[in-house]
Amino acid sequence: MTRPSATMNAPRNDELVRPFEWHVPESAIEDLRARLAHTRWPDELPGAGADYGATLRFVQATAEYWRTTFDWRAQEARINAVPQFVSTIDGQTIHFFHVRSPERDALPIILTHGWPSSSVEFLDLIGPLTDPRRHGGDAADAFDLVIPSIPGYAFSGPTHEAGWNSERVARAWAELMQRLGYERYGAHGGDLGSLVSHELAILQPPGLVGVHLLELFAFPPQDPAALEGLSDFDKQGLEMMQAFQSKAGYQQIQKTRPQTLAYGLADSPAGQLAWSSELFTGFGGAFGNPDTADRDGFLTHVSLYWFTNTAASSSWMYYEDAKSGTGYREVKNATPTGVAVFPGNFRSIRRFAERTNNIVHWSQLDRGGHFAAIDAPDLLVGDLRTFFRRFR
Repeated sequence: MTRPSATMNAPRNDELVRPFEWHVPESAIEDLRARLAHTRWPDELPGAGADYGATLRFVQATAEYWRTTFDWRAQEARINAVPQFVSTIDGQTIHFFHVRSPERDALPIILTHGWPSSSVEFLDLIGPLTDPRRHGGDAADAFDLVIPSIPGYAFSGPTHEAGWNSERVARAWAELMQRLGYERYGAHGGDLGSLVSHELAILQPPGLVGVHLLELFAFPPQDPAALEGLSDFDKQGLEMMQAFQSKAGYQQIQKTRPQTLAYGLADSPAGQLAWSSELFTGFGGAFGNPDTADRDGFLTHVSLYWFTNTAASSSWMYYEDAKSGTGYREVKNATPTGVAVFPGNFRSIRRFAERTNNIVHWSQLDRGGHFAAIDAPDLLVGDLRTFFRRFR
């Protein structure tokens, strides 16, 4: 895995927060291009389309663009333009972007990404959230932003021991916010970030004022009567979830045999590309139709997994949550909680979510999907501002 020398040589001091920049050696970029040029492609059934998974046409075309056209250095410069730091918490390197607002009364908030995304998914939200005055908003809605990379993901590198599930990550986040000196703060997350933020809400550490989620996974009971009176929107959401579960092969593999999968992904950039496309350009995909997708945005995330060699460690959290029951568990959550339901995402259902959660905000948006920070950033910014106003 490529790391800047300053990070590699830094002492493991749990009280130290260290500046961070990330530069990929040119030799690593040349190796990527050579591997892509020598990819051995699989067969594909005629007319199969996407029923069997990522199509050969999409993966080949995107791999060729990655090899010949994609400008990693431009993306690297964009990433390094944002203040970044690392700290060691619970024996694990934690990378995070940290952007303070120019407004004195800004509310701190920790934003958590999901899979196969990265902390980079929030970069376009930094301006509107930290400096709303310059983005058509009210200065009273300003936030300080802490945007960490989940342990095992990209800049945080691989985890070094078993047990890094959503609850443990939430505990690390609580320590990180305390270490940064924040006495009051909020949290937001989507995908795995929703699981971590929900666990943070259950933990209810001192200073946490509220959590805002893109998904709150509360499932209906077996009793058919529980479904009576649901809106058409909610019924469609249940049908979407059932359709997704029937095709979510990536989820089942990462929950059960992640290490077996990792050998192929660590050795083949085309394999990593195809695997990442499962959620990014499939169900609720942030980049929509693979044929019209934002290839540069998509390949930025794929490149982060490839250059940091974190395909394996990013999948381990699925296994750890499945083993421990964390993330999806329905236990008492007293922290004020808001949910933003985007139509192209897994649609949380308020009736079921209220069984164990302190729901104080519920919004149903008219567009956007699973990665709302990418495909509906304006709506997400607006909902974050609305939810957190009650805590200022």
